[in-house]
Amino acid sequence: MKIQTYKTEQLKCWNKAKELRLKYYKDYATAHERGGLRWSGGAWSFGAIPAGLGNDIYPITGEPYAAGIAFNKEFSLRCMEVVEKKGYARDLCSYMRNYWGSIILDEYLYGGKFPKPDFMWQDHICCSHSKWYQVASELEGGIPTFSIDVAVGPYNTVKDHKIDYLVNQMLDGIEWLEKTTGRKYNDELLIQACKNEFRSTSVWAKICELNMTKPAPLDEKSMYSLYVLGTLAKHSGEFADFYEELYDEVKYRVENQIAAIPYEVCRLMSDTQPPWGFLKIFRYLESFGAVSVGSLYTFGLIGVWEDKPDGSWGARTTPMEKGIDITSREQALRLLADWNLSKPEWQHFYSPHLKSEMMIKIAKQWKLDGIMLHYNRGCEGLSLGIAENRLALIEAGYPVMTFEGNMGDEREFDESQAKARMDSFMETLGIKQLKI
Repeated sequence: MKIQTYKTEQLKCWNKAKELRLKYYKDYATAHERGGLRWSGGAWSFGAIPAGLGNDIYPITGEPYAAGIAFNKEFSLRCMEVVEKKGYARDLCSYMRNYWGSIILDEYLYGGKFPKPDFMWQDHICCSHSKWYQVASELEGGIPTFSIDVAVGPYNTVKDHKIDYLVNQMLDGIEWLEKTTGRKYNDELLIQACKNEFRSTSVWAKICELNMTKPAPLDEKSMYSLYVLGTLAKHSGEFADFYEELYDEVKYRVENQIAAIPYEVCRLMSDTQPPWGFLKIFRYLESFGAVSVGSLYTFGLIGVWEDKPDGSWGARTTPMEKGIDITSREQALRLLADWNLSKPEWQHFYSPHLKSEMMIKIAKQWKLDGIMLHYNRGCEGLSLGIAENRLALIEAGYPVMTFEGNMGDEREFDESQAKARMDSFMETLGIKQLKI
């Protein structure tokens, strides 16, 4: 059988993405040298709110930082071992353990000692979110910490009183930020940061939509290096501008059939975080002509989506696109609360069927041939109900492969076993390794 060959090339903005990421971590480390403030929290925290304290506020978000540690297997192992020596259980979130280990070792992944934050700013939906930063605060000698409870139920049940619950906590948080830092809060900076967040998270979803095309212009392994900017600071104007630049380039790739891989025989999606120390498994899939075009995790961890009138799933329309003029603190916070409560990855904390519905939509719209589920022992939150998701996907008519591992603890991933499962899965799909 003759296999079609597609043109491929590296993204022109690839190096810019890497430079922005490195600058982010250097800015955090050197913030005090320039009179700025540092804060630490989760990738889902409301980063637009501390931005109201000034233009010299620098965050470090725990999950992407810990994923970076996981990619560095030697450092990750030392982090894990020192945390276990302290008595923390090995079945806790592996991101959290990598992060704590970096604090205990007093080593920063990007060189030097671990830079202590001035305050911690978190929200709580996963079971370990607030506890993560409570322990981190204790390990660092008592850092002021504030956390917002966002677990009000799935978005299809959200009413005004649930929005009020979040907004009242946000307002309390702004008072706490002023008291903790001694700075006067600037509502204009808050409004601009909210606009940046709406823009970056919607545009990322639009970029993912472009992967419906065959050949896919992006592969998931590459997408991990791109979506990460939104996990670092989705409220950043610099990052929002980059996503618009990236969208234009990916659209150009679609129009000119520039593919992620030269031979697209099979279209797959994955699920939850990958084993960061073993991303080469995606390159192994490519030897079969199989491309992972994304996942609910890659699309929806930061990307914000909505159901369109025709029943399809698409990027959520921003308040600015609706012509809404944001003029006050409370209005900005209400929009920010509503926007975040619609995050796809927040929905399935309440019921696995909500996740299954979204995954089936992706499988249909992105025209998938199969699905890979990572039984990820490193993340209780995003792996919740994954066996039920498997059954629902099979019932919907999609072949499903499962493999076991851990996103952040390389000791719990068997590379040879995962490859053997991929071999068997490809065989069930009738696909053989390419001899090209």
